[in-house]
Amino acid sequence: MSSHLVKVCKVHDIPVNLGVGALVKGEQVALFHLPTGEIYALGNFDPFSEANVLSRGLIGDLQGQKVVASPIYKHHFNLQTGECLEDAGVKVPSYAVVVEGGEVFLRV
Repeated sequence: MSSHLVKVCKVHDIPVNLGVGALVKGEQVALFHLPTGEIYALGNFDPFSEANVLSRGLIGDLQGQKVVASPIYKHHFNLQTGECLEDAGVKVPSYAVVVEGGEVFLRV
């Protein structure tokens, strides 16, 4: 199965140090813009609270990993891999992000 790039938004549509939600090919995605300029994308669905809330989580660094903390039960998800730090058996989807000309694309 091949993947392709889907345009999601402009870089400036994602506030630094915050997340935003987007609907990409029928799936809710949480996009995060770090102060370094890096942008990460995870599935927005928090499997612990069973709600689409990860885009409203706090981003930071925990155990040397860039993470988002779910706003409900505070589980931490690695921004690169989607793995949960508190429960290694739980993972949310992670998406490759490509930034070109100020536009954000996801590889899906």
